[in-house]
Amino acid sequence: MIVLNFDQPLTDAELARIRELAGRDPERVVTVPSHFDHEGPLGKQIQKKPPATVPLLVTSEQWQATPLLVNPPSLATITAVLLAELHGQYGYFPTIVRLRPIAGSVPPQFEVAELFNLQAVRDAARTQQE
Repeated sequence: MIVLNFDQPLTDAELARIRELAGRDPERVVTVPSHFDHEGPLGKQIQKKPPATVPLLVTSEQWQATPLLVNPPSLATITAVLLAELHGQYGYFPTIVRLRPIAGSVPPQFEVAELFNLQAVRDAARTQQE
């Protein structure tokens, strides 16, 4: 399993929780630089992210055969466009990591709340329409 991290570095505690929820250790965590120019067009910037800046998989077959978790950027619009781009390039939605703030922590800290299989959510929504 590979974790693609588009946000702040994951802590040891967050990685331990990912291991617990996923039932396996990540082979590696790939941090993808995700600075965006808010004045420029978002779509073009995101198109340059995966796979161009993700040096881990060469073919779509390898991508689809590799267990993958995505820790998305914290800005909702960027995450939405990134997930659409990933789906368009690779044919499915990835599982994502949901972080939540730890109540009362100073400075602010986060913990892994759950892993969300977006493809399963999409597939379930498709069966509800029938």
